[in-house]
Amino acid sequence: MKKDILSLGIESSCDETSIAVVKNGREVLSNVINTQIDIHEIYGGVVPEIASRNHIENISAVYKAAIDQAGIKPKDIDIVSATYGPGLVGALLVGLSYAKALSFALGKPLVGVNHLQGHIAANYITHPKLEPPFLCLMMSGGNTQIIYVKDYTNCEVLGRTKDDAVGEAFDKVARVVGLGYPGGPKIDKLAQEGEPNIDIPKTHFDDMNFSFSGIKTAVININHKNPDVNKADLAKSFEKTISEILIDHIHTAVQITGINTVVLAGGVSANTYIRDSFLAQKDLKVYMPDLKLCTDNGAMIAAAGYYNYLAGEVSDLSLNAIPNLKL
Repeated sequence: MKKDILSLGIESSCDETSIAVVKNGREVLSNVINTQIDIHEIYGGVVPEIASRNHIENISAVYKAAIDQAGIKPKDIDIVSATYGPGLVGALLVGLSYAKALSFALGKPLVGVNHLQGHIAANYITHPKLEPPFLCLMMSGGNTQIIYVKDYTNCEVLGRTKDDAVGEAFDKVARVVGLGYPGGPKIDKLAQEGEPNIDIPKTHFDDMNFSFSGIKTAVININHKNPDVNKADLAKSFEKTISEILIDHIHTAVQITGINTVVLAGGVSANTYIRDSFLAQKDLKVYMPDLKLCTDNGAMIAAAGYYNYLAGEVSDLSLNAIPNLKL
């Protein structure tokens, strides 16, 4: 009988301290998340030094809670998986150092995980029968990419943003219209009260690359020139424009690759308008994570770590944080 593999996943790339235990890459036994949103909200964004300090203060308690909720003992862990990039270097080092200490103390393999690979793997938890190959639309505060996922550990980036990531555009627009941080959820909530009746110019490339800086600037100019503009309509129009661009680019990727299975990933994949827009595309087979798995969490890192481990991608204790790590 094949032995179950328990992967401990540690995520600390930004402002969530999260540790989870996942069995065989798909079944979540625990997924504890300590978020710092309330702490950074007063600053209008994440302050790296404060994020690192809070990771240090919280990580041991989060680890104990994850082990307790999973109903296991530390010796039951088979692999220790941790994010080593991309992200804030100080924050990454906290989680990675903790993972190294656990790996050494328990005598278990250390598996480094690319944070973006983790977001893709969140879909394996939500959809237990999902398998590569497929196209992934990665949407977060720091990344917007179309990724051809050939197998669990082999990916090719087909297109990426040339300026702002889509999540960054959401945050900046939210700040301009007076919503504050975090911008994504607040834009989503406000837009549900509006109509997409404001024309926002799009930036187009001939390839699958993105540009969101011009759209962000257009929204800012509309708001400045007409301070009385309906903010809910502006938010909904912004979402509509973003969604149309994302869908157009995915259709281009489908035409080129011949693959019509599309997976959404990253924090922006929680946006209601974007989710509904993709589900309305009858020519696409669309998968997306549960809302609780869209943002940073240890379960997605544990799942990705499991597949890295099966592929023989085990790290040693010299593994370092790489804040600008690419897929």
